[in-house]
Amino acid sequence: MDLRIFTEPQQGASYDTLLTVAKATEDLGFDAFFRSDHYLRMGSVDGLPGPTDAWITLAGLARETKRIRLGTLMTAGTFRLPGVLAIQVAQVDQMSGGRVELGLGAGWFEEEHKAYGIPFPKEKFARLEEQLAVVTGLWATEVGETFSYDGTYYQLTDSPALPKPAQRKVPVLIGGHGATRTPRLTAQYADEFNIPFASVEDTERQFGRVRAAAEKEGRAADDLVYSNALVVCVGKDDAEVARRAAALGREVEELKANGLAGSPAEVVDKIGRYAAVGSSRIYLQMMDLDDLDHLELISSQVQSQLI
Repeated sequence: MDLRIFTEPQQGASYDTLLTVAKATEDLGFDAFFRSDHYLRMGSVDGLPGPTDAWITLAGLARETKRIRLGTLMTAGTFRLPGVLAIQVAQVDQMSGGRVELGLGAGWFEEEHKAYGIPFPKEKFARLEEQLAVVTGLWATEVGETFSYDGTYYQLTDSPALPKPAQRKVPVLIGGHGATRTPRLTAQYADEFNIPFASVEDTERQFGRVRAAAEKEGRAADDLVYSNALVVCVGKDDAEVARRAAALGREVEELKANGLAGSPAEVVDKIGRYAAVGSSRIYLQMMDLDDLDHLELISSQVQSQLI
């Protein structure tokens, strides 16, 4: 089971804070550092000092880390034109020496679009499908050849399809709970399917849909990586679990029901339940980015039992 650290910087984090967490992620042996792609805080937090851009952040981290994978859950398709996004991700991949992964979603948070003057189209999912075709098509075009695309929303003519990523193929992640279109797009374009904040039962059901879609597409279902994103709240005793839950503004029992919470043994046991239905990777949503002791505890008492 791979454990990856997943952050939500829109809730309030500077680049320096993210760099500190990313370096701890690397030093403590986790597989990757991922971040959300949002420009507006959610809930009652003040969000200070304000948003950071996902791909600018990852570009900086690409030069400051050496081993960990870097990526997004999920880049909002509404934020960037697909040709520009392909350039950005390829450049950051080069800067990292080939450690980047692209999670790409349709975008959903209308308020942040209003707050920063970003268009929020109605037909977001159809646009996402074209974006995936363009981004992957640009990367797959051989050097010296050109790429053209004539879609409903995006048109490219004789693009040189440069630059190329350092990796032969940047892994693409698609995720969500959709029963039909999401599995189909995953089967067509993705290397990994991620289901966020889902129960073991819902995870098993959605993984089954994706596996069926992959086989319908002519792919082996096991070609894909299947993963979860879950909030994490671990403590060495009940008091520490309660303290960390309070810092998140949530109740312990609710976190145990809907995430990975409790003692290291409890969390290892629940991770095993996800593994039993096909998950091989979990993105641990870390909300308190100042609590580096939490990361150390997970590394020493949870991750050590999953190797």
